[in-house]
Amino acid sequence: MNIEYVGRHVQLDERIRSRAGEKLAKVAKFLKEPIEVHVTLETEKTRQIAELRVSHLHGSLVARNEGHDLMDALDIAIEALEEQARRGRKRASDKRRRERRSAAARRDWPMDVLLRESVGHGETPRVVKSSVLEIKPLTIDEAAATLESTNHEFVVYRDASSEKVNVLYRRRDGNYGLISPEL
Repeated sequence: MNIEYVGRHVQLDERIRSRAGEKLAKVAKFLKEPIEVHVTLETEKTRQIAELRVSHLHGSLVARNEGHDLMDALDIAIEALEEQARRGRKRASDKRRRERRSAAARRDWPMDVLLRESVGHGETPRVVKSSVLEIKPLTIDEAAATLESTNHEFVVYRDASSEKVNVLYRRRDGNYGLISPEL
């Protein structure tokens, strides 16, 4: 991280530089290298102005604050930068997560082909009923409660922790079975 300081009508001492450097190191955790930071500190009659511009691999961030004390203005501007960086990182990770989910949803599910000899008396199997299922994110306990409260034989759900589609079914012995496909 490269930091450039500019002082207008203010003397930049080592205390200001070290404090800004420490706080900007926290902001740098959320950004990709190379990181260029421009810190402009300005003093007018009664106003103390801190302006920070950060350029990083994926864009830029800007924060500006005015106050009666230069250090307070600098601290608040750096906090604003940190919040912007945090939001940007969360937005990027959410986008990657959405892309993975949509790719998994578009993936074709493997289907086994039934041969005539493997079913009944050599008859061709046919689909007699088709249903559309709503796949909700649930925990396994919530899926079991749903299965207990209905008379269905199975519940198809998306596991809330692993984001995988699972099937919880009622066994003949009264217990439940879980099918968790590997894709």
